[in-house]
Amino acid sequence: MKVAIYSRGLDTEQGANLDILLEALTRFEVCILIYQPLLLQFNHVTIRYPALVPFATSADLPEELDCLISLGGDGTLLDTVTLVRNKKIPVLGINFGRLGFLADISREELSSAVDALVNRTFIIDKRTLIHLDSDKKLFGEAPFGLNEFAIHKRDTSPMIKVHAYLNGEFLNTYWADGLIVSTPTGSTGYNMSCNGPILFPESSSFVITPVAPHNLNVRSIIVPDTSIISFEIESRADMFICALDARREIVDKSIQLAVKKEAFGVNLVRLNENSFLSTLRTKLAWGLDKRN
Repeated sequence: MKVAIYSRGLDTEQGANLDILLEALTRFEVCILIYQPLLLQFNHVTIRYPALVPFATSADLPEELDCLISLGGDGTLLDTVTLVRNKKIPVLGINFGRLGFLADISREELSSAVDALVNRTFIIDKRTLIHLDSDKKLFGEAPFGLNEFAIHKRDTSPMIKVHAYLNGEFLNTYWADGLIVSTPTGSTGYNMSCNGPILFPESSSFVITPVAPHNLNVRSIIVPDTSIISFEIESRADMFICALDARREIVDKSIQLAVKKEAFGVNLVRLNENSFLSTLRTKLAWGLDKRN
């Protein structure tokens, strides 16, 4: 078995959990690739685990990799999506962050997660990605995201006008601070914080949600993920923000933008006892009496 480990960086306490993970994987004679900056941060592990293989980019990840383990929060897991790309490598998120909707396996479950990987007693959730097309190249070799694409005004600049089109037909003009097009996976993120609806992961839809709209009768709309959604921007400012998940670029308002469903998806590893509904109940504290 061959797995890779990725993290943006860990503190000293979390480094102890990295040791636990490496020990558990080594016990099962797993071949381990580890993100090079993480290996440099904890270079002492090379003494104890000399067989570790460093990797730095997506090109270093073999397609036959059995799993990529993400150590961190949801933002870290979103990074792994840009590493995996279209290689169909399953991604396992270990939550070293706070909320953890995507990386929902706690650090206390490290050993059981490794057991599930080795014995292949896990479930694969297939998630949709959103793809950005533009007349100027944006986001390098990874113009796609797992959570959402967003258009947003810059800092304290006035609101923007976003003319949105669905398959070439005019949909609406949004006078707002911005506009979000979210996947079902991202519906519990930025979309939800802007009062957008929660979608089930298998719902085959996108949700379009305005950010602080000027007109109070403007609400979210759910559209099929077979749609192509295009935009024209009007603004007093010359530049605005385009974002794919946690990545952002400043672009000129003359740019042409459109989003659609990406040709490939991402495979998220889920332990048998976890489910989307149980995650919602736990993370959003549904059904709990807060009065006590």
